[in-house]
Amino acid sequence: MATLYTEQDRNIRKTWMLMTAFLIVVIFIGWAFSYILQAQGILYFAVIFAVFMNVFSYWYSDKIVLKISGAAPAPEREYRELHNIVENLAITAGLPKPRVYIITDPAPNAFATGRDKEHAVVAVTTGLLAILNRTELEGVMAHELSHIGNRDILVSTVVVVLVGFVTLLSDFFIRSTFWGGGRGGDRDGRAQAIFMIIGIVLAILAPIIATLIQLAISRKREFLADASGALLTRYPEGLAAALQKIAADSTEMRRANHATAHLYISNPFKGKKAASFFGKLFMTHPPVEERIKALRS
Repeated sequence: MATLYTEQDRNIRKTWMLMTAFLIVVIFIGWAFSYILQAQGILYFAVIFAVFMNVFSYWYSDKIVLKISGAAPAPEREYRELHNIVENLAITAGLPKPRVYIITDPAPNAFATGRDKEHAVVAVTTGLLAILNRTELEGVMAHELSHIGNRDILVSTVVVVLVGFVTLLSDFFIRSTFWGGGRGGDRDGRAQAIFMIIGIVLAILAPIIATLIQLAISRKREFLADASGALLTRYPEGLAAALQKIAADSTEMRRANHATAHLYISNPFKGKKAASFFGKLFMTHPPVEERIKALRS
């Protein structure tokens, strides 16, 4: 299986690029608002905050994801078949067995998280276990192991935290602008007003752009994980049938969250289909029909 997971290095580079971009964007927003409000402390705060969040997102983002999702460790005695499937597939893929978590939720879904293959987690809902047979469950688990093998989980999990904090920070800076106001004199009042407008626009656009990047990464990696998962089980129909069952179930997840929606094998919100180009930009996953067609072609 040495050639099964070909995206590891690319995803590691992508993660560093995202973290670097986050650092630059946050520092630039901090500099812009420190100029607007004539408060140098904002820039210092932005630098410290950006560095801290990069470190925090790398080491602790998986724990945040599990907490948000309401996932708990799956006892091996109670979920023996699930553990056996994950272990057998991990051996076949040449990966350490990831920790197995369970989400008590009737909606069928699953995701993988963790910063690397040694600290990986796969989580499934009770709803998924209820509707899939063993072959279909193997297809889903092979898909999630492919995310682990390709280091998709590193990119996706880090993105959860970074996108969330870009949004929070932008909101903070916008509020600071309206509450604090500029402190410059009349001489540079016009330039300051222009700069304030630019800063506000940037603060509004930053989380939108970050979200679009997050969703684009998610859509591309789902097709790759489907293909790699099918190679792992050597039975694409298992995953295709599982996706068909998951798509047919209209139950929304109780703890669905926009920050983590892109991690799941299927959109946890069970949203309406978006046919337009603009609508597709904001889809967390490629259309299920396209994924099934690719698996069966």
